[in-house]
Amino acid sequence: MSGFALLKNTVGYVQATTRGFFGSSIGLNSMPTIYRASPILTQCRNASQLAPRKTKYRKAQKGRIPVRTGGSTKGNYVAFGEYALRVRDGVRLTANQITAATNTIRKKIKPLKGSQLWCRVFPDIPVSSKGNETRMGKGKGAFDHWACRVPRGKILFEIGGGGMREEIAKEALRLGADKLPVKVDFVVRAKEIVEKPKVIEETTPTTV
Repeated sequence: MSGFALLKNTVGYVQATTRGFFGSSIGLNSMPTIYRASPILTQCRNASQLAPRKTKYRKAQKGRIPVRTGGSTKGNYVAFGEYALRVRDGVRLTANQITAATNTIRKKIKPLKGSQLWCRVFPDIPVSSKGNETRMGKGKGAFDHWACRVPRGKILFEIGGGGMREEIAKEALRLGADKLPVKVDFVVRAKEIVEKPKVIEETTPTTV
């Protein structure tokens, strides 16, 4: 078989095997037309989008849930909306739990035009984990999820606007509370009473 016949057979084989990938078959005097495939769009349902843009360190220590012993009441009262959820005990919430509760509440109040939702917590603490029955040592585990430490009595979510009635707000926050691993209280801004600490004045005994 001559060299030209061998080359012709080789080109025919390449044409047959590459016809599905290229737009046109490969010839001796023609350049192939390659169709660029469109990017594959993937959707991830129920994925959390709450995450800090940038952190100083990739990992952090576990830490403890803060216990306010100095009488601080920061974040314990409704500041933006009319109705809110307040935690009874300190807890560490993950980004997925906060996102699930947010989506549930937003879905319930969406028909009300002008309604708003405020989230008073943000997960900015990286949590790492290691597999079960793993030998000790060899560094800290890999990053797993984002979380936040919520002290006792802090407001989690606030809703309001759009002439929202108390019945609708209570039902929306109840559905959102079902997504959280902590007991919460339903707080109404109009009915909330801020109790000021009582100051006891000490009287000095008088001598006669």
